[in-house]
Amino acid sequence: MGVMWCVVGVRVMRRAAEFGRSCSFWRDLFGRPKSTACSGCGPGYQSPLHAMKGEREKIVYLPCIYRNTATRQADYLATVDVDPESPSYCQVVHRLPMPNVNDELHHSGWNACSSCFGDASKKRDRLILPALISSRIYVVDVGSDPRRPALHKTVEAVDLYWKCGLANPHTSHCLGSGQILISCMGDPSGAGKGGFVLLDGETFEVTGNWESPGEAAPFGYDFWYQPRHNVMISSEWGAPKFLADGFNPAHVAEGQYGTSLHVWDWTTRKRVQTLDLGEEGAIPLEIRFLHDPAAAEGFVGCALKGSVFRFYKASTGKWSADKVIGVPSKKVEGWMLPEMPGLITDILISLDDRFLYFSNWLHGDIRQYDISDTKNPRLVGQVFLGGSLTADGPVRVLDDPEKQPAPRFIQGKRIHGGPQMLQLSLDGRRLYVTTSLYSGWDKQFYPEMIREGSVMMQIDVDSERGGLSLNENFLVDFGKEPGGPALAHELRYPGGDCTSDIWL
Repeated sequence: MGVMWCVVGVRVMRRAAEFGRSCSFWRDLFGRPKSTACSGCGPGYQSPLHAMKGEREKIVYLPCIYRNTATRQADYLATVDVDPESPSYCQVVHRLPMPNVNDELHHSGWNACSSCFGDASKKRDRLILPALISSRIYVVDVGSDPRRPALHKTVEAVDLYWKCGLANPHTSHCLGSGQILISCMGDPSGAGKGGFVLLDGETFEVTGNWESPGEAAPFGYDFWYQPRHNVMISSEWGAPKFLADGFNPAHVAEGQYGTSLHVWDWTTRKRVQTLDLGEEGAIPLEIRFLHDPAAAEGFVGCALKGSVFRFYKASTGKWSADKVIGVPSKKVEGWMLPEMPGLITDILISLDDRFLYFSNWLHGDIRQYDISDTKNPRLVGQVFLGGSLTADGPVRVLDDPEKQPAPRFIQGKRIHGGPQMLQLSLDGRRLYVTTSLYSGWDKQFYPEMIREGSVMMQIDVDSERGGLSLNENFLVDFGKEPGGPALAHELRYPGGDCTSDIWL
């Protein structure tokens, strides 16, 4: 009976997609099943609101980086126990080293996720792990033993170079077709080039470019797709050879960093529109559509000026973008520039599309906004976790009524660096955060983090009224790793999360 309900439900939702109806209509019509799982269906969850009722996270995967540190060893994938009932809570329980050094593991994705929910033959059992500097792509088996992942396959950089003319892979998303789509930031010479690599979902071989010939964008970084609106939108960081070893403000003026969002026709795979966000939108990084697959809007965090833009489909059918949040730069002494931006480096949206979160890596705070009115986000939570403006540091803030925050200690450990990568629990009550951005920039802005290692923290979230508070009992210290202090980056749950799953 459960299998029959699953098949009928998936067919109905597909028909709803054809008519562009919102998923809320079908939730109201059928109600919620007692279980969030659907026997006989594919990986993930039927809808974002079903995902919110999913199992609590017990382990997380994090890539840990040694490039630009004192340790000359391979980067590795760490498995961390986050189950408070477990005797190994807050500990790294497994480390999977890659076979090469200086990869710069960065963001990861899945071979299959909620976009494959209607396909019972698919399983979420492989983690796709691109290497930003070496241009390799590692495929990790997380299905055979989730607590002890194993390397399944290595896609060598030469396959990206020869088959696609691309390099520096960044974001990986699975597709409803079973294929895997990976954005790239450059060409093999290190110049900017925003194209996309397709992997076969079974063999993990490079099958070619996703974009039509000649359609690559000037720069690449992140992306998100919404098939109901026949659209994919991508963002820009900069030319890899200019950002590889640090940030030079002169390169911004020289045009080596991006300021645009690119709108792609999902069917023809052509770039149909470019939204230039201007100076206020310089270096647009993480891009997030609302999770409701019928929604035609989302947000992007723009690092250099501390701006968040809302992008949306206008009544004309074209896409547009407006600045809706601004974090003012602070006038300072004792820093590389006379003004310090917040440097928004990661953003995410809760699965119910109620709250937006982002990190200010330099200012050192995480912010929570109520986005019930997407045109007018409202700040409802803020917490400081280190950063470059601590009261005992070398930087002094000028003419600012906001008091410089005290340094942050957890269990006697001083937090070096600022809050960076974020991941929210499915139920929206726990926000996990790590402090490493990218090893070349870590070394430049937070050399003490290079020496002491990064950390993983947990923020308790008021998911009803808004509010953030640090969990003083949670700390994973990557300064104590067996190979030496490491730089932990993006977080993934085995069952999926709000930055890797897309619903159709």
